[in-house]
Amino acid sequence: MPGPLVAVSPDVRDGRVRVSEALLQAVIAAGGVPVVLSHAPAAAVRVLEQCHALVIGGGDDPRMEPFGQATNAHSVLVHPTRQELDLALLDSTADRPDMPMLAICLGMQYMGLAAGGSLQQHLPDVLEHPEIHQHNATHAIQGVMGDGDVVSHHRQALDDAGALEIIARAPDGVIEAVRRPDAVCQIGVQWHPERMGEGPLGSGVFTTLIDAARVAAP
Repeated sequence: MPGPLVAVSPDVRDGRVRVSEALLQAVIAAGGVPVVLSHAPAAAVRVLEQCHALVIGGGDDPRMEPFGQATNAHSVLVHPTRQELDLALLDSTADRPDMPMLAICLGMQYMGLAAGGSLQQHLPDVLEHPEIHQHNATHAIQGVMGDGDVVSHHRQALDDAGALEIIARAPDGVIEAVRRPDAVCQIGVQWHPERMGEGPLGSGVFTTLIDAARVAAP
């Protein structure tokens, strides 16, 4: 049988809509059928209504003024269309706790901000060794999804998860995973599971999503 349809939010750069090949392959390997969404929020939400799960991937840094904070001078900002798209997708899932979702890196940050959380916008200001979270470095995490090493590439992180439940942290206290407690399977991870291969914190994250999507599929 064909796998569940998994909507994938694209990045927007230099006049192009882009999606990581590794991200799409991770969805396929877990048994899903990836559907790359339009950059136009209304069109993307319309397609999402026909899908069984959603993935919001990584990217650069969010503009923070819509969330009541000034944007840090060190931020490398996402395209405004990307921010509008991801927030529209999150808004569309707000009343759909049965829609499985995986939010990765920037996606997790948007997930937390949309849930009333806040963002530490420059980790070097608060961490002794911020480099362990950057340039695809590997570091340990602990949490309900399992303990182990993950691949990270981010300069910002949630410092408050709002209405979300924190389910993993790094040893230095950085929030590494969250979930929406009233949803069937809506999870955010700060690391990049699509870059990690086999294991519960790599391919297993996508397997969890696709298993939940199979239940959601008609």
